[in-house]
Amino acid sequence: MPVRKATTVWENDLMSGNGKVRVASNALPEFPVSWKGRTEQGAALTSPEELVAAAHASCFAMAFSANLSRKGSIPKKLTVTAETSFDKVGEGWKVTKSVLNVVGNVPGLDGAKFEEYAKEAEHSCPISNALRNNVEITVNAKLE
Repeated sequence: MPVRKATTVWENDLMSGNGKVRVASNALPEFPVSWKGRTEQGAALTSPEELVAAAHASCFAMAFSANLSRKGSIPKKLTVTAETSFDKVGEGWKVTKSVLNVVGNVPGLDGAKFEEYAKEAEHSCPISNALRNNVEITVNAKLE
């Protein structure tokens, strides 16, 4: 499997500085990051935590789709939103939570099975497994 790569160039100190992130695949445009982007709601900048949320949402969507398919329930659509929390813990900062909210359209599947399969899939998501035992992970699943 290929190794994935991203590069950040940071200038100046933490509080007044900023950086630019580029992914090697060029699938995304170069984008800015800053402390303000990490700590202020609504800042028009991204943060490492938002990138973790993006990685977690996309990874879980793939894992859940695979889990449903293995069980004979092909999803028409899964919409996954991940919300990561970045909090002051003691003297430092930490990603403390990742909440996965999934809404699905899966013909022939009832809500209870959808929830059960979602929770199973979270354990087969490589990003969840990278975060596990360090970040609280919650899955909320419902059918459309």
